Amino acid sequence: MSSTRLGRPQLYLSYAQDMALLNTPAKRWWTLVLALVAVLLPFMLEDDLLAVLATAFVAAIGAIGLNLVTGYAGQVSLGHAFFLGLGAYTAATLSGDPDSTRLIGFGITSFPIWLLASGLVAGLAGLIVAPLAARLRGLYLAVVTLGLVFIGEHLFKHWGDLTGGVGVGRPAAVPELFGIQFAVDGEFFTKAQKLYLLMFVLLVIFGVLARNLVRSRIGRALAAVRDRDLAAEVIGVDVTRYKMIAFAVSSFYAGVAGALLYVMIGFVEPGSFNLALSVQYIAMILVGGVATISGSVLGALFITLLPRVTRELPAVLPFISSSSTSGGITVFQVETILYGLLIIGFLIFEPRGLFGIWIRIRTYWKSWPFSH
Repeated sequence: MSSTRLGRPQLYLSYAQDMALLNTPAKRWWTLVLALVAVLLPFMLEDDLLAVLATAFVAAIGAIGLNLVTGYAGQVSLGHAFFLGLGAYTAATLSGDPDSTRLIGFGITSFPIWLLASGLVAGLAGLIVAPLAARLRGLYLAVVTLGLVFIGEHLFKHWGDLTGGVGVGRPAAVPELFGIQFAVDGEFFTKAQKLYLLMFVLLVIFGVLARNLVRSRIGRALAAVRDRDLAAEVIGVDVTRYKMIAFAVSSFYAGVAGALLYVMIGFVEPGSFNLALSVQYIAMILVGGVATISGSVLGALFITLLPRVTRELPAVLPFISSSSTSGGITVFQVETILYGLLIIGFLIFEPRGLFGIWIRIRTYWKSWPFSH
């Protein structure tokens, strides 16, 4: 018997109903509306904006991965850029020209193969690091993962056969599926439209997988480890095992995101996998909302679309220049400052991020006109 028939709407009568992926009619309808809007956008927006949105979808996959280890498992990680780089170069190498005398390449352009391989290579690296990371927490863990970024920078800059070297780089992976080439204009769809739809579908797939993971026994164990690892161990949770799972899954997501991110750009430059990239992903989950899949997507969209806004500032504010040669403060410096201000502001005033703001708005309208 439904709760509506009992005259008590919005109450759950079973644990399964409470844990459902879309457990209310409002969530189901809003999800359908958002999906329809997302599918229609390629036919309504210009290609340059579609490319930005597709990049945001890819960044959201990487942000979901970071949120799994930092938000759900409570393990502070500053090494996300390292795993992004592993994924990007695995994909570029597998897809690269096998006849090249300068770069390593295997000519595998099949999209599922190099995408899965990118995630697995990064996930394996995360699994190797995980036993060490599982013994640490807090600042010590942050320093260890920060060291991965510097190791990765050195590796990527000096392994010329793999990365092409600093200032040279190499072409990104070539996505091809069932004879469809996504990186070129087609007869019916442009390159931007095809990449947008591809990245949107992948975001939905990886988002649903992550959401199901955190609703499972593994997700509940990760939350227990995050809240108090000693208490979790007392009640029978294998803390080391679940920390390793969190790092491996997070690294897998980062590898996938790294492979896809540079498909959008079309070029992989070894100097881009630095601390600033890791901080950018930290900003995504803090601004969007820690320990929420939806917050990861919101944060990625916000941070990725932010440069689109700051690029317009020189036309409005004369003291901001668009290049470093013009003197004064540049838009790139403004973006860096904004990242820092946003992180500080959300941590102080809204720790749950954009997702928390949405929850407060939703709660207000559900309880209106009452104050409680």
